[in-house]
Amino acid sequence: MLYMIQINVEADGWDGVMAGYDEDDTKAMFAHMGALNDELTAAGEMVEARGLGGPGLAKTVRASAEGAPRVTDGPSLKGGILAGYWVVDVASEERAIEIAARASACPGPGGTPCNDPVEIHAIPADPTA
Repeated sequence: MLYMIQINVEADGWDGVMAGYDEDDTKAMFAHMGALNDELTAAGEMVEARGLGGPGLAKTVRASAEGAPRVTDGPSLKGGILAGYWVVDVASEERAIEIAARASACPGPGGTPCNDPVEIHAIPADPTA
């Protein structure tokens, strides 16, 4: 079964959170995520993974009656922003939950686990299901 696993962080605190990481913290974060990615790849479960740019790089696009799209800077919703994701092909929802928990436990400043919210979304083979 395919799942999208999404890490969400507070948009308003994005810059402040990243500023709290020193060089060692950044290395630990990338090592944790790299090890998770390597495990998923070795198990044949990895489909795709990406870290995304912060809210300063987001644009929101809406169709308009005038024909030209309306484009605004920043995310469309207040609060959280998608910081990164994995698409995995796993045997069960339990495995997707296990992966999400590992991602949530990524070390933050000082090595303390971030415990950021991580969502899992099933990707049905039949999109009408």
